[in-house]
Amino acid sequence: MDLKGLKSAFEQLENERGIPREKIIGAIEDALVAAYKKDYGKKGQIIRAKLDLETGKTEFYQVKIAVDESVVRPAGEEVKEIVGKDSPSPEGETLPATETEPLPHFNDEHHIWLEDAKKIKQNVALNEELIFPLETKEDYGRIAAQTAKQVIIQRIREAEKVSVMEEYSDSQGTILNGKVQKVERGNVLVDLGRTTATLPYDEQVPGEHYRQGERLRAYLVRVEDTPRGINLRLSRSHPKFVEKLFELEAPEIANGIVEFKAIAREAGGRTKVAVSSKESNIDPVGSCVGQRGVRVNTVISELGGEKIDIIEWAENPKEFIENALSPAKIKEVVLNEETREAKITVEPEQFSLAVGKGGQNVRLAAKLTGWKIDINSTEVAKVSPSGEGESLAPIIS
Repeated sequence: MDLKGLKSAFEQLENERGIPREKIIGAIEDALVAAYKKDYGKKGQIIRAKLDLETGKTEFYQVKIAVDESVVRPAGEEVKEIVGKDSPSPEGETLPATETEPLPHFNDEHHIWLEDAKKIKQNVALNEELIFPLETKEDYGRIAAQTAKQVIIQRIREAEKVSVMEEYSDSQGTILNGKVQKVERGNVLVDLGRTTATLPYDEQVPGEHYRQGERLRAYLVRVEDTPRGINLRLSRSHPKFVEKLFELEAPEIANGIVEFKAIAREAGGRTKVAVSSKESNIDPVGSCVGQRGVRVNTVISELGGEKIDIIEWAENPKEFIENALSPAKIKEVVLNEETREAKITVEPEQFSLAVGKGGQNVRLAAKLTGWKIDINSTEVAKVSPSGEGESLAPIIS
């Protein structure tokens, strides 16, 4: 056995794939057991192996379990169909005896009677394992070697799966950096180094195009354990992606002094965020914008030019709705608490600004605040026969 090459392979698997050395050694020992059982084992045997990395030698052991007649039944003994007696129910009715699983037969390769076990080890307990050395074999057939190879591959994959799950479960809800591996049926496969993540089509920003080899940042939405392995689901359209980008740019957000109260996003178009500060001397909006807009411009650049409105959150619903409809100036806000509807009145020149292109501004404001918003113009209110004004925009919820 090439011990130097084996140790080098251990280090490579440990560093590149994060698989502990103990797991790799365990995989090799399981593979050696599988090969041994294939060529030299007997039915029912429990065999274990111990690999010595210093000498390269492998020792094989057979394990037998100490049993008595309460655990197994002697070989050849017939199974009784019904075990137990009739018993009364709480209501006084007699319940029939129930069938139970029969005890397994004693197997000389698997079990050892407790009395015999005590001759080997005086204080042996019931169900305790006793170890018996086996003759070491070094000559294995082709099928046994192939079986050993399959076991090693399977065990290493399982260990790698556990390692990836442990690492990225802690990273859920953060931004990951990777490289575009390829685009397949609209989905983008992103190489993260140790594993590959998926940026599904419905988590992409409309209008963005991804090229093989380019660097990519995305929000880790979910870590899924599937039959095919660990699936890391990424997103660039998730509202939280915007918050995490600001967290990277603004220390006040990373430290928790400034917090995001609400986010409404139409990926690729526009995002509205409501922020507040825990300290009165720190401006939450200014912290996100940065000096000369450097912080918000960095986020906008990452999002491919997506517009971002940063507003100050307010506990008062009227004030919050006014802020949410920014940059439009609001003349009057009338709230209906029961239906959570807000009737907004603006000057005629502010109407299109309040509604936004295609209704985007009022739509995002409604998502941000959680109120249905109906915008009216004062000019219409003056000419309306009812005197109440006529809505020029539908209620947006």
